[in-house]
Amino acid sequence: MYAIVEMAGQQFKVAKDQKVYVHRLQTEEGKKVTFDNVLLLDDGKNVTIGAPAIDGATVEAKVIKHLRSDKVIVFHKKRRKGYKKKNGHRQSLTEIVIESIVASGSKKAAPKKEAAPKVEAKKAAPKKAAGKADDLKKIEGIGPKIAETLIAAGISTFAELAEAKSEKISEIIAGVRGNHVTETWPAQAKLAAEGKWDELKKWQDELDGGKA
Repeated sequence: MYAIVEMAGQQFKVAKDQKVYVHRLQTEEGKKVTFDNVLLLDDGKNVTIGAPAIDGATVEAKVIKHLRSDKVIVFHKKRRKGYKKKNGHRQSLTEIVIESIVASGSKKAAPKKEAAPKVEAKKAAPKKAAGKADDLKKIEGIGPKIAETLIAAGISTFAELAEAKSEKISEIIAGVRGNHVTETWPAQAKLAAEGKWDELKKWQDELDGGKA
């Protein structure tokens, strides 16, 4: 039996007794953690697909330890400015072991969950079209794909980004390809929200992909 489940912003195919490395969890070592966003279940005979998640199905795991991944070298260069900077990044991870997969969901409840996001998306569209969203790409380290992902998660203005925790931002953009350093994004967004563009520009000239 296996399941496809979302854990810490990423999707994994897991089975009982399997070890998995996920983005850092807040759960202490030795404690158990439950993930309820199960997208698919296969018991060997039947395959159950959620819409988007399977109602009542859960994956239970135990936190083994917290660790950091191997170092990734990040090299940043600005053309015609004689600027080069080399940094290393180690992602914070948590090692967990899958203890059980509970399949008690029902497909009948799925259509109700599917209808709600569609209604919310249609209602939210006029707000974005009204020009209330800020250009998040003005933050050093944020590109078009990340900006779209943040807006989809409900962060569409500099003020909202300034209030967000860097750990939460990393979790939201976990599915975007690349190594993204989010530590300075809230502080940059705060300067942008306050209209301190000169101060922000001066700081950004010293940043490397969002990292000081």
